[in-house]
Parts: sequence; C-alpha cells; structure tokens
Amino acid sequence: MNRLGLHQVRLTINGKTVVEEVEPRMLLSDFIRENCGLTGTHVGCEHGVCGSCTVIVNGSAVRSCLMFAVQAKGLEIQTVEGLSQNGELNSLQQNFKECHGLQCGFCTPGILMSTSDYLSKNPKPSTKEIKEMLSGHLCRCTGYDGILKAIQKTVEENKETVS
Repeated sequence: MNRLGLHQVRLTINGKTVVEEVEPRMLLSDFIRENCGLTGTHVGCEHGVCGSCTVIVNGSAVRSCLMFAVQAKGLEIQTVEGLSQNGELNSLQQNFKECHGLQCGFCTPGILMSTSDYLSKNPKPSTKEIKEMLSGHLCRCTGYDGILKAIQKTVEENKETVS
C-alpha cells in the first residue's frame, strides 16, 4: 500500500499482464471496466444475483461485482472480450448470434462466460442441466429460448468435433 492508500494489483486479463494501483474497495467489475477499458463486463445488480458481471477467474466463473480488485492480485481473468480469437467469434458466440440468443445484449456477456466455463467442465449437458446453469442469470428480453438453442447447438457441434 502506498501513502495514498492505494494497492498495486498485478494480474492477467485475457492473456495480458495488467499492473494498476487501486483503492482497496474497488470492485473487480469496476476495475475491468474503468481501469482496463473492457466494457463487455456489465454491472447490473451489484449483488451477484443477475450474472451480468460474470468473468472467468483462474478457470472458474465468478461474479466480478462480489470480488475486490485487490483480491484478484496474481490471478488470471478472462472477460467476454477474451472469448474471440483474432477478431473471430468462437462457436458459442456465433451460435448466440445465429440462434437469436441475445436482444439488448446486457446479460449476454455474463451468460457467455458462465456457459463457457460450464461447457469446459460438462461438455455434454442435458437440456435440464443447461437450464439449471442458466438459472443464475437474469435476462429480461429473450425468454431464454434463443439462449438455450444456442447452447444446445454448441454442445451438438462439440460432440461432432470430438467424435
């Protein structure tokens, strides 16, 4: 901690090392948006309920509004901006686009991050399991039908690639 009460935070976001000085109470979601300029991580409820701020921290989905930036010191974080490769959407993102899995797009980044984490750990989920995973996200626009179809399509494509 320096004389101004700031703490140095060094972490990796989307493969890039970031070093910043932050106030001890700065939320990780605010750090990602304000200090790193990665505005895909949205802040909705600030209570961890809506899921819009979900990012991957050291391989697990985390609500970034429930974590302080200083707690992320030394950790590896992936945001929605880190899903695409060389400017190309990954298959999950592409399927959200094709299956109309988004409307206003506010909740979409968090859902994409939770789904990416979930499918990495459970590559062949049932529809019931996908719905259960989605229960941690609030979407006020889509009714979840397009979201569910996009995830199911990604699961089917992944099965074909593995087979």
